[in-house]
Amino acid sequence: MKTKLQTIICFIVCFIFFSAIPLNPAYGAVIEGVHFDKSVIINQQNATLRGVALLRYMIFIKAYVSAFYLNENFSEKDARGNVERRLVLHYFHAISAEDFAEATTEMIEKNVSPDRFRALQLPIRQLNDLYKDVKPGDEYTATYIPGIGTELALNGKTLGVVPGEEYSAAFFSIWIGENPIDKGFRNKLLGK
Repeated sequence: MKTKLQTIICFIVCFIFFSAIPLNPAYGAVIEGVHFDKSVIINQQNATLRGVALLRYMIFIKAYVSAFYLNENFSEKDARGNVERRLVLHYFHAISAEDFAEATTEMIEKNVSPDRFRALQLPIRQLNDLYKDVKPGDEYTATYIPGIGTELALNGKTLGVVPGEEYSAAFFSIWIGENPIDKGFRNKLLGK
């Protein structure tokens, strides 16, 4: 009986350990079965995976997993500055373009002053107009390129670019700002 129990415990430990290891060494992380690369190239600059996180809705529902990329020479304090960065969002449920636009506007408003929010209305509308409905398995990628702007892509296809460093900082604050969608989620994305 003791040997059988030890075998079961060993199996469980091995399963947990090996299921957490990426299947391909090119991957930087695997979370909820979704693979994220170790690094990406943005504007001819290497950005490394800082962290991955799972966002839950109403505690039990898995909404999406995300990965955040930033050049290894930059600290967490630089994450919303005028530097290359990328956020990848992999969805587990269908979400409408209207819901994305509403949530984006609401979360930016929570992260900036009222004056700044008013000043950002045009770029907020520009990005909100780019959103498309998503289905399970779809991925949005938001990439900031200094001097160019924030590029939004769906499943690898660019939907458009919204110019402005100030807008990009406000947009990325939804996930990595002072008042993010979830502080634990933010901390994991930033590698804390």
